[in-house]
Parts: sequence; structure tokens; C-alpha cells
Amino acid sequence: MFNIIIRRTLLEYCKNFPDAATALSEWYFELLNCDFANFNELKKVYGNASLVGDDRVVFNIMGNKYRLVVRVVFEFIAIQIKWFGTHSDYDKINVSTIKYKKQ
Repeated sequence: MFNIIIRRTLLEYCKNFPDAATALSEWYFELLNCDFANFNELKKVYGNASLVGDDRVVFNIMGNKYRLVVRVVFEFIAIQIKWFGTHSDYDKINVSTIKYKKQ
């Protein structure tokens, strides 16, 4: 089971993007119960996930409407949420360095 660091970050995104709240909550509870040893195992379940460097993984949320950037440290079974936003906003960020900023 993964430890998703600072759940309140995810709750903040749910508040700021209410149309994505259900999809984000589903992602959260799915990942809590997963036991992936590496990215290849994660990719088998989340085929659209992309590894982008610095242990960062990008998930498509609600099809391709939103993107969720997280850092996954498989060794420690931990996920740190880095960024969430629309696909068009995703195209404007540097996914390998973006950090969560309280909005």
C-alpha cells in the first residue's frame, strides 16, 4: 500500500477543480491499495502513465482533460503530489521541476 504524502494537497485540488474531484478521489483510493515494485508494474495497470524523470509520473485524469504529476518512490512506497491542472496548463510547465504551490 502506498503512502500518499499530504492528502490535503489532493483535497485542495478537488476544491479548486470540482469537476475533477471524483476522478481525483478515485485515483487516490486506487493507489492507496496498490503494491507496485517499479514503474513497469504501475504501467501495466495505468497504461497512460508516463515516467518523466526524477521519479515523476504523469497520470491522465478524466481521460485527457487533466494531468496529475506525482513523484513516486517505489523503494519507500511513497507518492508525493507535485502538480495538477488542465492539459493545456500542463503544456506550459516544466514537468521535471514543478513544485506544489498552495493556490
